[in-house]
Amino acid sequence: MIEFAKLAALVAVLGTAVVYGTDAFCALVQRPALARVDDRSLVAVMGNVHLYGDRRMPVPGVVGVVAAVASAALAALAERWLAAIAASAAVALLLVWIVLYLRVSAPINRQLTAAAAADEVPPNARVLQRNWDRIITARAVLQGLATAALCLTLAI
Repeated sequence: MIEFAKLAALVAVLGTAVVYGTDAFCALVQRPALARVDDRSLVAVMGNVHLYGDRRMPVPGVVGVVAAVASAALAALAERWLAAIAASAAVALLLVWIVLYLRVSAPINRQLTAAAAADEVPPNARVLQRNWDRIITARAVLQGLATAALCLTLAI
């Protein structure tokens, strides 16, 4: 049973790491780079990034969450309590990330995507991006901690 728990944790690491890497890139590189472009470029780039990101990123995200839940459940069934706790901590961190994404990021993504599709620059484009940027570091930290907890699950 513990082998299946570790296999699930490995799959969870892979899925979660994709999202973590994306969020870390956005926090470290994309945010300061976008501060240097004009509003039209900002809307065109971010609207299109979100167009593709919101379609494709749920796959590794869902894989990561489902596999983390499976790892926690399987570790608990195997009575490997430390592994179950580590995987459960990862699940909790991922759920907080989902709440942040759904409440803050997703509505902004939709607005920027719609503006880019219409080739418009909303008057609040910078405010939208600042609000999105405001939580990207927290999102990256949550994903990083979840990835670390899942790696710990593999190690114990």
